[in-house]
Amino acid sequence: MKDKKELATALTCALKEYYPSALCSLDYKGDPWRLLVMGRLSAQCTDLRVNIVAKELFERWETPLALASAPLSEVEEVIRPCGLYKTKAKDIIAESKMLVYDFSGVLPNSMEKLLLFPGVGRKIANLLLGDIYSLPAIVVDTHCIRISRRMGLVDKDVTAPERIEKILSSLIEPSEQSDFCHRIVLLGREFCTARKPLCEACPLSCHCEKISI
Repeated sequence: MKDKKELATALTCALKEYYPSALCSLDYKGDPWRLLVMGRLSAQCTDLRVNIVAKELFERWETPLALASAPLSEVEEVIRPCGLYKTKAKDIIAESKMLVYDFSGVLPNSMEKLLLFPGVGRKIANLLLGDIYSLPAIVVDTHCIRISRRMGLVDKDVTAPERIEKILSSLIEPSEQSDFCHRIVLLGREFCTARKPLCEACPLSCHCEKISI
């Protein structure tokens, strides 16, 4: 069994080799505001569905100012397929208002300030910090929780997202953290699925501890 730091290095290198393009699954066109909104829409919803819904959303309201003043009922109707649409509609309108009026349209680059936005927790904040500002950031989503424990990076009895974030932050090189998380999502969809991981075909199999969780 490898030391956890050595294991993290080996897994990071293997992921980078197999998935050289570590792209965010949310198609936000490089726009920080769009990623802010889409991150909120992604709660309990697939990225594929968010991409489809967001296309219409941003065609209707093209700027933060436009969405900030959009009728709540109309926004609800557009994002209904994402689920939790009433809460999400309120949040993305409020987020847009805050971005425009409190931050002059510029997304802040600190965890403390990002957490002020309605509906933004550490997961979305880290996504924004990593993708928009290329800062060290561990995005603890369902793929990250499942795979980091299964691979042996995080002890199987650790389930709290903030604890997992702290552990992985200490194991993954800062410059690799954001891309590592994007690659974990790709691995989780292709090989390390929740119900039946395809360990024999997985490119990380020789490094993974294959812990039953």
